[in-house]
Amino acid sequence: MKLIYKIPGYVLLLFGGFCLSWGGLIVRSFETSNAWDILLLRSFFFFLGISSFLLLTYKKKTINIIKSSGLPALLGGFVMSFSFIAFVFAMMNTSVANVVFIISTQTMFLAILGFFYLKEKVSMIGLFSIILAMTGITVMIGDSITSGTLFGNLIALTIPICFSILIMIVRKNSNLDLVPAIWYASIFSFTYAFIMVENFSFSNNDILMGFLLGVPQLSFGFISITIGSRTTRSVSVGLLMLTETVFAPIWVWLVINEIPPLSVFIGGSIIILALVLKSFDKTKIKT
Repeated sequence: MKLIYKIPGYVLLLFGGFCLSWGGLIVRSFETSNAWDILLLRSFFFFLGISSFLLLTYKKKTINIIKSSGLPALLGGFVMSFSFIAFVFAMMNTSVANVVFIISTQTMFLAILGFFYLKEKVSMIGLFSIILAMTGITVMIGDSITSGTLFGNLIALTIPICFSILIMIVRKNSNLDLVPAIWYASIFSFTYAFIMVENFSFSNNDILMGFLLGVPQLSFGFISITIGSRTTRSVSVGLLMLTETVFAPIWVWLVINEIPPLSVFIGGSIIILALVLKSFDKTKIKT
């Protein structure tokens, strides 16, 4: 499994974004309409996927790797667990395009939190990109007030915020291995769902969908992004991750003919423009 560390970072990031892009379509393919059921199955298989990766990669050192990640990984996992909840609820309450466009604003939230938490300067390009991205979100949320998807859009905002907080924790603890953090996240999210689920009877279709969400979509996606980010310039990560933003709406359009309102494409285009502009920001990052 350690061969994955030899794959170029940009390839892993592209692959990771591609894996994550299937999330919306898979959620739409469940027979159950209960978000907690979906979260339980997704978290269970995600836990198995991440645990298998840790065991195959670190073998006898797995326990020590998890222990050495310490409180920062535990805290990071706790924060990320809320983004896993938000993903399922957002996908069930708004369009897939809305969710992935909002998720793509994580680069902007990283800049905002970096300014307040790490005291990193925000350049004029960075500031303009943030304003542009927020404008794109406003366009989508403004239309959703009348279309009934406001709740889903607001929930979706939790995802990039939680991810950005996790990155702040990692940046503050540069020796942190991110994989144990998302391993903790799988445990937390499974625990929440286990408490909330009323009926533990699942159809074969939903078990299969849970596996697809937990292993190929989430485990492969997060592992690839985690490892790929280590050797890729930070200004390039956001652009490479646009594979999720671009492909996710295409899958649901091709398979289930889900076409979001025009305002989603307008707002999404503004967000992508903001990300492209942010890629030209050469402001140095603290290490």
